[in-house]
Amino acid sequence: MADIGILGAGAWAIALGLVLNKNGHHVTMWTCVEKEMQMLSTEREHKTSLPGIKIPESIDITMDITEAAVHKDLVVFAVASRYTRETAAKLHGMAEKNQKFLNVSKGIEENTLMTLAEIIEEELPGTDVSVLSGPSHAEEVGRGIPTTVVVGSSSRNTAMYIQELFMNEEFRVYTSPDRKGMELGGALKNVIALAAGIADGAGYGDNTKAALITRGITEITRLGVKMGGNPSTFHGLSGIGDLIVTCASMHSRNRRAGILIGQGKTMEVPNNQYAAPTSAKELAKVIRYFIDNEEYGLYHVVCPGSCSRYEFARTILEYSGKAGELDLYPVVIEDSARPTYSVLDNMMLRLTGIEEPKDWKAALKEYLDETGGLE
Repeated sequence: MADIGILGAGAWAIALGLVLNKNGHHVTMWTCVEKEMQMLSTEREHKTSLPGIKIPESIDITMDITEAAVHKDLVVFAVASRYTRETAAKLHGMAEKNQKFLNVSKGIEENTLMTLAEIIEEELPGTDVSVLSGPSHAEEVGRGIPTTVVVGSSSRNTAMYIQELFMNEEFRVYTSPDRKGMELGGALKNVIALAAGIADGAGYGDNTKAALITRGITEITRLGVKMGGNPSTFHGLSGIGDLIVTCASMHSRNRRAGILIGQGKTMEVPNNQYAAPTSAKELAKVIRYFIDNEEYGLYHVVCPGSCSRYEFARTILEYSGKAGELDLYPVVIEDSARPTYSVLDNMMLRLTGIEEPKDWKAALKEYLDETGGLE
């Protein structure tokens, strides 16, 4: 039995934790989000990211990163790609020489163009960093649906060790020496998946998607080879395999985002329009008070506080545990029919001694907790 730490507690982290737990290994999962910690500890289920899949009591959950990283046989990086460097930096002084790390996230750092494994190596020099990639949606892995992936490492012994940790009758693991090619395939395919979603959203057919996938893998291969990957890698599970599943499945966030773009929708949110988000439940309480006490007059009733529409959208994602899953872009809207500042005030409520509604953030959190957050 191996002692394994997983950094991150989202859908993919949990799915892989379940695989390792089923194989008889001891798993400690780390999250830095207090709300997520409470939910996983009490509910033993991620209600927003992986609903319906229970986490065994034998999997430990912690907010202390040392418990998930120090003296572990393997540490799995399963945080969103944008948090890879920040998370690795937390391990300065903790990581042991030649300690094994496995990155399972996909992406390229925007300002350096480094892969995620390269970031971990830079932050934690002297460690043994591998990657796991392939056509593998967490929603299916968590339910035990047969899946195949690849472990990439410059060390054959390390690759085979990780293969043995994860392999079972439902989760088949191959090995590859081309870590760089695997990471490039996993990151670059997201661009093509976004385009495939746009085609779907715009109402194009299967012909268009087939063209995108086949020409897309050709472009991915050309770029990947220029960046140091092996051409055969892009025609395997971590290349064309990952591309197909991402372009075809509604589990794919990139495809879903593309569909919305193809339908004319956008992830750009105005950052120069301010209002006071107000809960219907809180408003109803005040209206009920008016009725019960026969109060008359002209009142403004809003949840105290104000924010831009961008801040409101970002807070919804944060409270739903999806802050790292969707990129929002703040924009400035000019010449809009909507006023830039439409914040109302509860002055009449205060003057008449009537209790104000909850602060908008508290009301939003209550609503998301009651409804289960974003699907």
